[in-house]
Amino acid sequence: MASGLQHNEWSGKTGGLPWMQRSLIVMFRVLPLWLPYGVMALVVPFYMIFNRKGFKAMYQFFRKHLGYSRWKSFCKVYANHFRFGQIILDRFGVYAGKKYTFVTDGQELIDELERQPEGFVNLSSHVGNYEIAGYSLKPKSKRFNALVYAGETATVMENRQKMLSQNNMSMIPVKEDMSHLFLLNNAIDNGEIVSMPADRIFGSQKAAECRFFGENARFPLGAFALAAQKNVSVLVVFVMKSGYKSYHAYVREIQCDREAKIREQMSQMAQSFADNLEEIVRKYPTQWFNYFDFWKQ
Repeated sequence: MASGLQHNEWSGKTGGLPWMQRSLIVMFRVLPLWLPYGVMALVVPFYMIFNRKGFKAMYQFFRKHLGYSRWKSFCKVYANHFRFGQIILDRFGVYAGKKYTFVTDGQELIDELERQPEGFVNLSSHVGNYEIAGYSLKPKSKRFNALVYAGETATVMENRQKMLSQNNMSMIPVKEDMSHLFLLNNAIDNGEIVSMPADRIFGSQKAAECRFFGENARFPLGAFALAAQKNVSVLVVFVMKSGYKSYHAYVREIQCDREAKIREQMSQMAQSFADNLEEIVRKYPTQWFNYFDFWKQ
């Protein structure tokens, strides 16, 4: 295991001023979805030019880790940026009341854990559009608690709270005083669901080195430490855009040897997560939104 600042190059904040975001929501109430998509297609090249760090990170990923040619890598970077724009627009589309369809692969895993008295951990990552599932898919019995970045704009946070509260879900913002850790522990003790991202390291969180696309990469241990110490199950959910107004959710179980020591369980779960993440990224390479050097030591 290792610790340190690893993924602090990522701000985690949705772009745009609050008034621009509010205007976008109003526009979505009257405009068809294809229109802002079309505008996004024209804007992407300029974003690629001025966001050199993000462009370089994704280009190197397609070239080095997926083995694409220079031209194919360039095209894939464009597709990745365009898809990211669609994902953001879809979030605001939901805020404005637009409906999306979902197909879920592995729903039985969630249903089985919901029938149990114990709580469980639900992992997310920066692929696809995990957030949108929370607005359309709701837990059947357990309360859902999502750990979220506290530095988002007021517009995004207000709309998140509005949408999630309708589905028996609540947000737990990450706080500098670490008070969110007590809320997460209490939620698990109360038999509830805790949702946490598991692919970005911020601050001085402990990390595990895992094999990921043929190289060692660091993954935060926070979610796995909570699951191992509380002896609860762990799922990972990937929600991938599959069509104009449709998404495909993949639910997978994170594996580990429950007879092993706590630290070993944490490392095993981290590698299991990395394996599942690599599998979904290979299936949807343009939906991994990773705009920095993930393998940088």
